Amino acid sequence: MFEFATANRIIFGRGVLSRLRDVLPDGKALVVTGRSTDRARPLLNLLDEYSVVNVRGEPTTASVQAAVEQAKADGCHFVVGIGGGSVIDAGKAIAALLTNDGDPLDYLEVIGRGQKLQHQPAFYIAIPTTAGTGAEVTKNAVLKSAEHNVKVSLRDAAMIPDVALVNVELTVSMPPEITAMTGMDALTQNIEPYVSNKANPLTDALAREGIIRAARSLRRAYEQGADMDAREDMALASLLGGLALANAKLGAVHGFAGPLGGLYDAPHGAICAILLPRATDVNITALTDRDPSGDALRRYHDVAEFITGQRDLTGLVEWLLALSQDLQIPPLSTYGVSGDDFPAIIEQSARSSSMQGNPVTLTDAEMQAILERAL
Repeated sequence: MFEFATANRIIFGRGVLSRLRDVLPDGKALVVTGRSTDRARPLLNLLDEYSVVNVRGEPTTASVQAAVEQAKADGCHFVVGIGGGSVIDAGKAIAALLTNDGDPLDYLEVIGRGQKLQHQPAFYIAIPTTAGTGAEVTKNAVLKSAEHNVKVSLRDAAMIPDVALVNVELTVSMPPEITAMTGMDALTQNIEPYVSNKANPLTDALAREGIIRAARSLRRAYEQGADMDAREDMALASLLGGLALANAKLGAVHGFAGPLGGLYDAPHGAICAILLPRATDVNITALTDRDPSGDALRRYHDVAEFITGQRDLTGLVEWLLALSQDLQIPPLSTYGVSGDDFPAIIEQSARSSSMQGNPVTLTDAEMQAILERAL
């Protein structure tokens, strides 16, 4: 048995921002965007009434609560998020809290009270400008709590955006560094659901296509940012990964990413990028030792074939390491991570929702090995 839920409407392609008026509800929009409103200008030109919230960096419980109060004070009826994963996630949380009483801690996992939403969130249109998180079709919003020094999710199936509008041209302005980090996140978010212990036939089909597209186009998008075919592949890989992870689970890479992102000023994509080859290697070794004939190890052989054309697991790990090096992904030490921090990171990561989807239960020593290799 499995369930599958996604946005009510997905509009994907080149130039599809022009379709926005087809899906706009009545009323005033709260537009959630990044540090600068300039990138949202083409969107704003299509709206009659709007108020703007700028998300500076990754969303926090405090910034989301402040945005909700602004939206209510300005009389906003629905939300449009245009930006990277942080912006899209902030929009999801704001839309949820516009119609549900309380503050983010009432609904957050792990550090909060984990309450379910009582009312449908405000209508939400998600327009990504990066190709990595797939947040436009996921049911969670990752928020940082400064008080708890951790990033956790506000999660509910009702939070999946009503409309995901993926305009490929909006991703072309990403610089190479951001292309690399978000692209590695997209690749991770297709591989982890495929090998997840919650994978199902629908997510398998989506993740397989996402892996193939990211593998063939990420280097090209990094090296030739104006290559529209490569950009389209990566935008679609991001979307497919979002669909897959929302309906399966992730794994060790994202299990670590939340605690690391909360403890250090490290971009989510950069964390995923450096951890992916190391977590893949440790998972394969653990499965070879403990479940050599199981389905999970077969799935890693599948991933190797999707990426390299061969079912060789050593070749898969080598390919991922080479990709990380070619994209100049920095090690964890760049962000101040040290071995002294490993016990706290491991303790928090072991309790994370994503770690529960890993295809094998990792020991503390195995989790430490991943961190050591990424340091």
